[in-house]
Amino acid sequence: MKNVLVTGGAGFIGSNFVHYLLKTEPEVNIINLDALTYAGSQENLKDLPTRGSYTFVDGNICDRSLVSSLLKQYAIDTIVHFAAESHVDRSIAGPEPFIQTNIVGTFTLLEAARKFWLDEKGVSGQEVRFQHVSTDEVYGSLNPDESAFSETTPYAPNSPYAASKASSDHVARSYAHTYNLPLTITNCSNNYGPRQFPEKLIPLIILNALEGKKLPVYGDGQQIRDWLFVEDHCEAILAVLKKGTAGETYNIGGENQPTNLSIVQTICDLLDEFKPDPSISPRRSLIDFVTDRPGHDRRYAMNIQKIRKTLGWQPKHTLQDGLRETVQWYLSNTQWVAAIRTQQEYQQWLTQNYTKRETKR
Repeated sequence: MKNVLVTGGAGFIGSNFVHYLLKTEPEVNIINLDALTYAGSQENLKDLPTRGSYTFVDGNICDRSLVSSLLKQYAIDTIVHFAAESHVDRSIAGPEPFIQTNIVGTFTLLEAARKFWLDEKGVSGQEVRFQHVSTDEVYGSLNPDESAFSETTPYAPNSPYAASKASSDHVARSYAHTYNLPLTITNCSNNYGPRQFPEKLIPLIILNALEGKKLPVYGDGQQIRDWLFVEDHCEAILAVLKKGTAGETYNIGGENQPTNLSIVQTICDLLDEFKPDPSISPRRSLIDFVTDRPGHDRRYAMNIQKIRKTLGWQPKHTLQDGLRETVQWYLSNTQWVAAIRTQQEYQQWLTQNYTKRETKR
């Protein structure tokens, strides 16, 4: 692994991976390709470690000529593919960008890699790897008594977002099987941590609770998710790149199953501890149960025995420790928060998706 193309490296998980890789792999050369849509920002790429080499390219993964030229120009031997539209609520409101980015974009990258690596032997004699980053949502929803998702769980996506990621997984797997493209797939659970765009649950609740605003909780708040601290995810991906077997899929999770409501309550309690404010405390009083999203999956859970046994990876952060670290990061990075929240598109989305959502009576 010498020259790494990271797609979507200005987004939440991608930017954390860029920080992590430069910190842990001093000889690596990173090319970061990102279209800088609403969820990607150069703010996420400030204060990068000085180790290694880094180049940013503003561009779209659907641009075949651009992708092909980058592979050749930088002799790319590793692609780590994060770039995706990833917010379920946005996919419900407008699914077309999800189809374009998540399916067509992934196909474009795979085709460029196949041609450069396999047909043209662009990095002849050197190992190559395409790492496709996906989600647990491709597996659908679990009942309370069902076993956690494993790598052999049948796909059953329920939202346009999940369906687009499932489609991209299938296309990626077909390239591994049909063309012998050296490829691995990882399906991760809900990520949280520094630099997450504040339309997602955890940063949204942190920032609203800090300011004494209502804390929207969908439905009864009893939806269950597995939460993965983003640096643990980055470490897992690096383990797959270094030790994973081409053609294999690996589930990555945090091994916890709290309800959404309990996550919100924990954040309230942490802010009451870190930033007590008698005028709005206890912050649990700000919780506002609102109309649920259509087709909301009830439960996700991840079985991570494969990656633990074969690659020796397991999460380092407990949920409690990870949430404490995450809340403290947002409290300590007010300039980042201010820069992200000034986006007009972001403010419009909050109004559309949360302000106009009816409170349950």
